[in-house]
Amino acid sequence: MERSLKIVSTTKWDTIVVAAAVLLVVSILFGGASRQHEVRLALVELTALPLLVIAGGRLIQNGVWRSHQFVLAILSIVVLIPLLQLAPVPPMIWTNLPGREPLVLALQLAGLQPGWATLSLTPDRTLGAALALLPPVAMFLAVLSSPQKLAVRLVGLYLIASVTSILLGAAQLASGGEQLYPWATTSAGSVNGFFANRNHLATFVLAMLPFALVLSAASLRRSRSNPLPIWLGAIFVGLVVVALGAIRSRAGIVLFPPVILASLVAAWIATGRKRIAPAFLMMIGVTGGALAAIAYLALPPILARFDSTSAAEGRFDRWPIVAQAAESYLPTGAGLGSFDPVYRSVEPLATLDNTFFNQAHNDYLEIWLEAGWLGAIALALFLVWFARRAWAAWRGKVSGARDLQRAATVAIGTVLVHSVGDYPLRTVAITTAFAMCCALLEMASLAESDAGDQRRRMRV
Repeated sequence: MERSLKIVSTTKWDTIVVAAAVLLVVSILFGGASRQHEVRLALVELTALPLLVIAGGRLIQNGVWRSHQFVLAILSIVVLIPLLQLAPVPPMIWTNLPGREPLVLALQLAGLQPGWATLSLTPDRTLGAALALLPPVAMFLAVLSSPQKLAVRLVGLYLIASVTSILLGAAQLASGGEQLYPWATTSAGSVNGFFANRNHLATFVLAMLPFALVLSAASLRRSRSNPLPIWLGAIFVGLVVVALGAIRSRAGIVLFPPVILASLVAAWIATGRKRIAPAFLMMIGVTGGALAAIAYLALPPILARFDSTSAAEGRFDRWPIVAQAAESYLPTGAGLGSFDPVYRSVEPLATLDNTFFNQAHNDYLEIWLEAGWLGAIALALFLVWFARRAWAAWRGKVSGARDLQRAATVAIGTVLVHSVGDYPLRTVAITTAFAMCCALLEMASLAESDAGDQRRRMRV
């Protein structure tokens, strides 16, 4: 009987591994854009459904959810926001909400009486935003309900996806045409990999950098006689540096120094905080050599990206307009996905130019506009959770789980900082990877619980 139960349990874990791996691959291939590709995004969302059912059932069945009530409460708020915005409410409620005056006036001019309506000004876009939550929620629950070996496998797959995307970007640059770009909204001549936006490729490879360094360095703790993991880590770092030089993403270039520094510190801790081994120094040397090569070969075009005269972007000038518009729709927000039509309705004529300002290029402002007070509460709770878990991860003892958690803090921090000036979390590929990192970090609570149980047993 015990043997059969063990086989059933192993089979269920294997099912989650396969379903999570499939979602990972599909999200990378078809989830690299944030708009105008509903069919591909729907494929990613459909792929997430089996994993969501399996992982959710496993989380409830084994009772692990009790150890993660705080983060699951935050997740529930995030899921609840679009559901509340899509719920129909009587006219006596929605007509008295801020920002609805033009709608009421339009109905009056047409001789129509207001009827029941949703809180969202754009229910179709809000429904799309709600469905886009399926992949990250499924990935988060899958990693949270599974053993560490699943996380290691997924991290390995993401590292492979990063390298593949970099190589695809190199082929795109070399081809000179548009045939190798998976998204029609991408202009030829840039390095985008599987993404529609080169900035998002830069964010993705930077987020994977700490995992490559930490896993390579951790091999020194287990065995110093096998240099292959260190070589692989050094090669990955070199590829990322060269890729950032070719991508020419300003955000990627600015974020690289703090990311590589934090990743190297996490990697040093993963070695056991012992003296720096020659192999580890080699990894640092490869990083320095790649940076020197990029500085010599591609510094002028990179610096040109920071020349304000060559970048006709007024995103910083438009942020006050977005903030003012957000105040007009408090407390409920205008509805997830409503930024584009809402901004069009308040955009001053003086800011009109040949650029297409389809996102706020500041996810925090966009959340404030679209989700209102409830979105701000969810964001604040998330930042509190992240700070607590990051503190625990970096203070914890050296172990395989802690290695992954420290790398996850760097990856999450990279995406959060980039979200100040862009919208990486509007792409399903990055939100799914981000969800995996959050689940890895949340596992710190289990590590703390296990350590506490062990100390109590030792006292007894």
